Amino acid sequence: MAKSTRRKRKTTGRVMHEFKHGELRSGRGGKGGKVKSRKQAIAIAMSEAGTSRRNSKAKNRRNFRRTRAKERAGRTAQQEREHRFGASPRKAKTHGAEHRRRSAGAAKAARTRKRHAPGRRKSRKR
Repeated sequence: MAKSTRRKRKTTGRVMHEFKHGELRSGRGGKGGKVKSRKQAIAIAMSEAGTSRRNSKAKNRRNFRRTRAKERAGRTAQQEREHRFGASPRKAKTHGAEHRRRSAGAAKAARTRKRHAPGRRKSRKR
């Protein structure tokens, strides 16, 4: 088997570090729960590093690009726990209407409703 690059070995090491410290989670966004199997941790590490023999070259490249972006942004569990590379602890996502971005049309409709609300003076047209 060909020797992987230094960057890919570093990524694999980081994922295994997360596994050893109980920080590695499976599934999209880590919603699948904590990884307890070493074999599964190795599979995740190879997938993130883009060295998996199960995936095509294109998929490996895509996975590695996604991992690099995650590491640059400080969104790995290891970086968050150790407060490195400008990582910040994950914030709770709020799904309330006040936090959603509105499209231009929706924003205009909201302003119109507000303007015609009872108890408000209506704008005059002349």
